[in-house]
Amino acid sequence: MPFELFIGLRYLKAKRKSTFISIITFISTAGVALGVMALIVVLAVMTGFEEDLKDKILGTNAHVVVTRNGAPMEDYRQVMAKLQGFKGVQAATPFIYNQVMLSSGKNVSGVVLRGIDVRSDRQVTKLSKSIVEGALDKLDLATGTGMGTGLDTKPGLVVGKELAKHLGLVVGDTVNVVSPLGNITPLGVMPRMKPFRVVGVFNTGMFEYDSTLAYVSLTQAQAFFDLGDSVTGIQLKVEDVYHTGELVRAINQSMGPECYARDWMQMNRNILFALKTEKMVMFIILTLIVLVAAFGIASTLFMVVMEKTRDIAILKSMGATGFSIMKIFVLEGLIIGVTGTILGVASGLLIALNLEPIINVIEKVTGLNFFSKDVYYLDHFPSMVVASDVVMISATAVLISFIATLYPSWQASRMLPAEALRYE
Repeated sequence: MPFELFIGLRYLKAKRKSTFISIITFISTAGVALGVMALIVVLAVMTGFEEDLKDKILGTNAHVVVTRNGAPMEDYRQVMAKLQGFKGVQAATPFIYNQVMLSSGKNVSGVVLRGIDVRSDRQVTKLSKSIVEGALDKLDLATGTGMGTGLDTKPGLVVGKELAKHLGLVVGDTVNVVSPLGNITPLGVMPRMKPFRVVGVFNTGMFEYDSTLAYVSLTQAQAFFDLGDSVTGIQLKVEDVYHTGELVRAINQSMGPECYARDWMQMNRNILFALKTEKMVMFIILTLIVLVAAFGIASTLFMVVMEKTRDIAILKSMGATGFSIMKIFVLEGLIIGVTGTILGVASGLLIALNLEPIINVIEKVTGLNFFSKDVYYLDHFPSMVVASDVVMISATAVLISFIATLYPSWQASRMLPAEALRYE
């Protein structure tokens, strides 16, 4: 063991007259541990929320959407076949997208109506997995299992859970779909209206989607909007959702100016940027806890240097260099910082990996509801520990601790033996 490390460890052991210094050392270690623990837990929760939100976005929307500028896509079958030839594309499905009003009794709501091909949509989105009542298959009249056969000729409609609550709808109810793009008559433009029957209710967990989206079959949407055999665009599922930018650029270059491709990150840029910014700000704010602990480390070293003045002078008289003296106190401060970091990482991981049971116990004991599932639309408390975050937090805490040791250690290395022993 190097003598600098040996002496640094000895200085951490308090004598009776150095009890106050030991208390400050303990507080500094606890401060570093608390800061590291808070950083790990908060970043794990924020990462969990972010991943949960991304999963909901990608469950409802496709990874890449290709549309034709200002016009329906008439040759969508050829375009879809060409898009499936791009590297990384796993599946494709056509869709129709338009705004309508749903009318049920005295309640009216403006929604986005999507026409989908049920069979191919299963390969691109997770809509079928979010159905909580009814069945998505009943949209497709061609299967013979949907509404619109026999005496009841009303086509099927799938609505979101919140939209169903607002309009008072359940599976089997009839709702009128009204389009402002109506027919031209001698009396002017008359809105187009058609009755649909609710065959399913979906719940994505996001209020925006569950309150503003409704689905019909692709053929019914084409007939209702008088589109013939054209669609609004093509939805794509890709292998790597985090590298869709290159695919989008390749599609835009290959398909020409008539087609326009966008990925899910572009379509949800604002919310993703807000989450990323909030996570960065929280990291900076919570790092201040470690900075406060670093001041405690520096204060501890200043007091140790003042107390060990004679020891420093004797070491220098025996041949110790200024660098060795500086190294003693740097190592002492690093021991405090590393110990606090290890304790903080251990406690932070323990809490982050068991956060939901801990929250449940606290809620039962206190009677408080910290996380209302009805408000946040999540069925669990998201917490996701990322190894890179833990490494970054640990490295930051150790680096701050190291920086805090430099000035007091440098001051100790500059001490002259004659000046230190003058009044001894």
